Amino acid sequence: MSSRAQKQTAHRLKKQRKQATRARKKKLQAARVKSRTAPRELASAQPRCGLCGATKNLTKTECCGQWICDDEQQYVLFSYARNSCHRNHRRYTLCGFHYGEGHAGRWQDCAACRDEFETEMYVDYGTNEYNFEVLENPPPYEPTHCQACGRVIVLADGGYSWSAGSYLCGPCTAAHHPDLYR
Repeated sequence: MSSRAQKQTAHRLKKQRKQATRARKKKLQAARVKSRTAPRELASAQPRCGLCGATKNLTKTECCGQWICDDEQQYVLFSYARNSCHRNHRRYTLCGFHYGEGHAGRWQDCAACRDEFETEMYVDYGTNEYNFEVLENPPPYEPTHCQACGRVIVLADGGYSWSAGSYLCGPCTAAHHPDLYR
């Protein structure tokens, strides 16, 4: 086989692998959306928390009427823990935000909700594990970078500072503002 033919074969195989990977990812994403939007109840119709599956100490969310753990009292102030299904849904989803702000209509179609967040946070709040229904077609976005060193900052994870329209990662914040860490 000639060198050119080998390159063409390698290119064709690489293309086929990419297509298969895309198809696999698409199938997994569809299954994920289906599992999050499907009712999560036992065959016996016993209510379950739609996030963790618990069957005791449940309530319905104010925003979307889904069964969820009535566990917000477990949260320790300023701990930033994510141990409360109820608080996580209320605090870290577009559904909870939309309801809390008193917006009309569905959160998925709400322009006011869209305008309230940077795209990265809008996508996270619409697709994270605290949602009962995920945002079907989240908009693309460029990752956020530290203004000083260029490191990628994941806004949903925290550990950064924001000032004058730019972000600094944790280490650069400490270096630029040592007085904050005394």
